Amino acid sequence: MTKTKLYKINKNDVNYYDRNDGLSFVVGIFVYALVLILASDLFENFFITDYVHAVIAALILSILNATIKPALIFFTLPLTIVTYGIAYPIVNMIILKLCDIFMGIHFEIHGFISMFFIAIFISALKIIFDSLITKRFGGR
Repeated sequence: MTKTKLYKINKNDVNYYDRNDGLSFVVGIFVYALVLILASDLFENFFITDYVHAVIAALILSILNATIKPALIFFTLPLTIVTYGIAYPIVNMIILKLCDIFMGIHFEIHGFISMFFIAIFISALKIIFDSLITKRFGGR
C-alpha cells in the first residue's frame, strides 16, 4: 500500500482577490490623466482642454487598452517582429486616435510623426509613473 501525501495550502500560494485593486485602478486612472496633461503641455500637436477631460480620456484609453489593444497587437505582430519592435507604437497611435475620435474637441492629436513620438512618450511615462505611484496602492 502506498502512502499519500497531505498537502497544506499556504495562504501565500493562493492568489486571493486584492482588496486594493479598486484603489489601484482609480489611482492608475488619475496617473494616466496626469501623464496626458504632461504630454499636452510638452507637445504642441497634442491638446486636452482640462484635467476633467484628461480623466475621461484616461478612462477611455484604459478601456480601449483592455479591449481593443490585444487584438491590434495580435494582428500587427508580424510587422512588429519584422521591424524589431519599431511598429509597436503604431498600436498605441491607433488607440490614441480612437480616443481622439471619441472625445471630439476636448482631445486633439495632429500629425503622424508627432503622434508617433507622443505615443512613445505617453507609454514610457506611464510605465515610470505606474512603477513609482500606482503599484504602491495595489500591493503587487
